Amino acid sequence: MVKKILVSQPKPTTTKSPYLELEQKFGVDVDFRSLIAVERLTPREIRAQKVDILDHTAVVFNSKQAIDHFFSLCKDMRIKLPEDMKYFFVSQQVSLYVQQYVQYRKRKVFFGKTGLLPDLLEVMLKHKKEKYFIPQSDVHRKDLSLLLDSKGIIHTDCVMYRTVSAQLDKSKPFDYDMIVFFTPSGAKSLVDNYPDYQQGDTVFACFGESTAKKLEELGFRVDIKAVQGKGQSMASAISDFLEAQKK
Repeated sequence: MVKKILVSQPKPTTTKSPYLELEQKFGVDVDFRSLIAVERLTPREIRAQKVDILDHTAVVFNSKQAIDHFFSLCKDMRIKLPEDMKYFFVSQQVSLYVQQYVQYRKRKVFFGKTGLLPDLLEVMLKHKKEKYFIPQSDVHRKDLSLLLDSKGIIHTDCVMYRTVSAQLDKSKPFDYDMIVFFTPSGAKSLVDNYPDYQQGDTVFACFGESTAKKLEELGFRVDIKAVQGKGQSMASAISDFLEAQKK
């Protein structure tokens, strides 16, 4: 019987989280503990990639993390970005975040309307002569790069931050009836933190095929799987499971 659930994400800042709704609907306890952490690469590691940010006329950001790490590294590497540098964002929400680092001017800030890559590509095609610099995580999809290559757009991908296993507080009990994973890195973190962990009757829920594959490679059983693109969220998949358990 599932009573205590670990959702391996940071605790939501609002009370409208679908996972908190599970608590009310099924009388379960939901705990939020991230299994992964993101750390910035060092200036030395950036230089080893032999890229020059100032050789580019535009920067493309797909997340707030990319913005933080890019500007932090520029500061540490004493790179003074030119006033006419252009900035492209996957969405307007992400674009607004850049105001912490540069003056937000319409003539140099561009973003897609939907948050989807094809929409961002459409915006970039209107500025096809730019030379784009794209800060990336060490674990990233190549969808955008492939799209840009297919359109002949000049760009450079640079890994500026990486995902690592979080160091969990071992003084807290790790006695969950269900653990919810969202990335392969989160699955790996479980083993890194608890090398002798035995799944037993614990229900493992995961989002995405790659996360499921990683769990199975590590020798675990996947009990619940929500697949991106099939219209089912992770929370609704868990809800269906708990509903069946209730009956």
